[in-house]
Parts: sequence; C-alpha cells; structure tokens
Amino acid sequence: MKLPDSRASHWLLTVASGALSVLCFAPFRQFWLMPLLLALLFSLALAQPRARQAAGLGALWGLSAYTANFYWIYISLHDVGGMPAWLALPMTLLLPAYLCLYPALALGLAHRLGAERAWWTLPALWILSEWLRATVMTGFPWGNIGYSQIPEGPLAGWAPVGGVYLVAAWVALSAAALAHGARHGLRRAAPALALGVLVWLAGMGLKTVSWTEDAGELDVALLQGNIAQEMKWRPETFAHTLQTYQQLLDQYPARVVILPETAIPLFADQVPPGVLAWLADSARAQGSELVTGIPYQDPQHAERYYNAVLALTSPQPVYGKDHLVPFGEFVPLPWLTGWVYRYLNMPLAGFSSGGAVQAPMQLAGHRLAFNICYEDSFGDELRAGARQAEALVNLSNLAWFGHSTAADQHLQLSQTRALETGRPMLRATNTGATAVVRADGSVQARLADFTTGGLRARVETRRGQTPYLRLGDLPILLASLLVLALAIWRRLRG
Repeated sequence: MKLPDSRASHWLLTVASGALSVLCFAPFRQFWLMPLLLALLFSLALAQPRARQAAGLGALWGLSAYTANFYWIYISLHDVGGMPAWLALPMTLLLPAYLCLYPALALGLAHRLGAERAWWTLPALWILSEWLRATVMTGFPWGNIGYSQIPEGPLAGWAPVGGVYLVAAWVALSAAALAHGARHGLRRAAPALALGVLVWLAGMGLKTVSWTEDAGELDVALLQGNIAQEMKWRPETFAHTLQTYQQLLDQYPARVVILPETAIPLFADQVPPGVLAWLADSARAQGSELVTGIPYQDPQHAERYYNAVLALTSPQPVYGKDHLVPFGEFVPLPWLTGWVYRYLNMPLAGFSSGGAVQAPMQLAGHRLAFNICYEDSFGDELRAGARQAEALVNLSNLAWFGHSTAADQHLQLSQTRALETGRPMLRATNTGATAVVRADGSVQARLADFTTGGLRARVETRRGQTPYLRLGDLPILLASLLVLALAIWRRLRG
C-alpha cells in the first residue's frame, strides 16, 4: 500500500486516526477498528525519514486521540466546577498534551531501533509506553488500547491470562503486522500476519474458559440517588439527599444495599446525631446490610481524612480510597498548582490515602472488595483485595462529567477488572453507570443514567484465581523489556 507523500497528508491522516479512536471504546465499542487505526499510524511513522518525525506523529496522534476521548474534562472544570471557559479550555488540553508524550516516545524509539524491519519491536515499545503513562505521576491509564476489546472482541479472552496490557500487546502486534504487510507485501509479512491471526483465534478459544468457580449467590441492591453535583455539597440539600436514599432503601430491600461514593455528603463524625443509626435501623428492619460512601476522618489522626466506604449495619473495617485523583482529591505540588483552586469549586481536595492493601468486608456471608471511582483503572492494584474476595464493588460519582461518554468508559474499565480477576463487579454510582458486571465481563443489568432508582440483582459470586490474579502485569512487562533489549542489541550489532 502506497501512502501519500506530503507531510500535510501524513499529519491529517494521523489526526484522523487518533480522533477516530474514540469509536473503539465505550459506548461505541467498535473493537475491530483499533488495529486498523494503529496500523495506519505505524505505517506513517515508519515511513518518516527521521526518528524525531516519527515521534512527532506519535505526539500528534496522542493529542487528537486523548482529546477526543477525554473531552469531558472540560465539563467537570467549566460546567460543574465553575472554572471560566478561558481557563478551562487550556486546562482540558493540558492532560492530552502531557499524555501524548508516551506514544511519541514509543514511535520515536521504534524508528531509531529499526522497527521498519524488526516490526516486533513496535508492540513491545507501545506496551511499555502505556505502562509508563499509567504509572508516572500517579498515572492515567484510561484510553489504553486494550480496553477497546472488552468484552466483545476475541482478544478479550486474554484478559484473565495477562490483563489489559497483554490484550493491548496483541492489538499492537496485530497493527504492526498489518503495517508490515502494507509496506512489504503479503509474502514477506506472512509470518507476522499468521501470528496475528493465531492470537485472535486463541482469544476466541480462551473466552470459553471459566477460570473461577461459583461461590454462591448474593442478593444486592445498588442505589442511584441522582443528586446534581452542583447541589450535592450544599447544606440546604442534605435533608433531601437523606430522604432520597431512605426512600430508595425502602423500595429496594436486599441482603446487601450499597450507596454510591460520598452518598452522605458530610464527614461521618459531623452527620447530625442519630442520622446514620436511623439509616442502619431502617436497613436492619428489612434484613439488609447497608454500605455507603462517606468522607471519614481518622479518629487517631485528625489531620487525615479519607474518601471512604463505611458499613453502617455491622462493625467492619473502613475502606479508605488509596489511589487518589490529582486536583480532585489531592493537590499535587501545591506551591505550583494551588492557584487553580481560586477558579475551581472543589469541596474536598485534601484526602489522605487509605493504604495499598485493605481487607475485604464480610457482608451477607460473602467477602466484598471495595474500590472507589477511578481506582478500578489500575488492575494490578486491585489484585490483592480480589484474591481474598468473591466480588468487587466500585462506588463512584461521575456527575462531574455530565451527559458525556465518561460513565460508559468507566463501565468498560470495570468490565475489564471483572474479566481479569474472574469476579463480578458491582457498580453503585450517583448518576451512572450503575450496573452489575458478571465475571466474564458482560453486563448483567444496568440502571438508566440520570434517573433516581435502584438496581436489584442476584449475583453469582466467584472464588479461585485467574492467571492474572496470580502474576499480574509482570510477565507482559518483562517480555516487552526483553524484546526491547533484543532490539537494542540488534541495533548495536548493526
């Protein structure tokens, strides 16, 4: 396949490839498109005469892809957070401008290492860049190409084996093989293309494997209060919030009832006397155990407070969110970034981390491992809790992002965590996506977004360990490093 010669056409094709990547993820879920878009990017990058030009196309692709996928940051800053448009727009572009450095690094280094001939270096470098993007400066793993395959794509079958990075590796390998074939013809690229077909066929077979076993049924209700973000923290709406959840509690009795992240918008020790006990008594009266998201101050250390999960009906360890959101839950480099909060209505931005390993809660005879908001973006961090648990539970409040694609993208992350761990994922959110995800990553039930209601379901909990639960991301990262080392050795030998 002959590519256009002009630099402008290369830029336009790169921007189009990046922008169209949004169609590969939820809610559009066109999983087949991602290898094609990446194949175009890889072909363009390797056609460049210099490594820095390949890196430039990588940066351009990342800027367009991450802007198209994460445009909802503007909604959180401007529409909800109250930041003026003149500041919210450049702040929205700041994250994609940073994230695009990682595909730039991958393609620039691939070009320098001779990936036009050694096509197999591209997948390894792409995976290492994805891992760095999810790790450096607390990380932001949304938009990992592996998520595009979950759960519909054949490659999703690899998620319980090696996690989302292994899935992403096969996507990148397929794209590199296609690019190799387009540049050098089917005959020379036959082994690469055959390998690509093989991993897709193997993925289809792996989707039929059940890695974990039934651990009994759990009767659960997930309540969605649909409290507008701009009203949530106002003292005058506190009574309305309590009344909303009390009514939902009465309407949706279950053995375990779960409220969303910060459903109670006051510190636990500042809630008027008797209110939490009243909710707990209401739950007990109908045979329910009640769990809620609530800010929680450490009684031993007054300066520490957590975005927490609290069981109101039985003594349980408090779960404090560990992986905090920069700017949203803590202030990174306050001497440098503190001025932003003069323009941003952020009620709580100084949370403490709850700790990396926290015990699951024992509720209705089942062990449930909790995570809050975008913590379920980090699969390797959820493994310790998942190994001890029979189901995962995510409490979120995505009202910050309005009627955007953010809730569907977040649901896709939860589907990936369910597949990786072989555990169902229960999602209780304020405005959506409240859902029950089966251990195979499929959605068992979902409540309509931006409605006040409850989702009651009987959930099949699971026990046992997937290969990913045992080994995590380490095997695919080591394999990628080995490929990189081989490429460097090959390059040095000339």
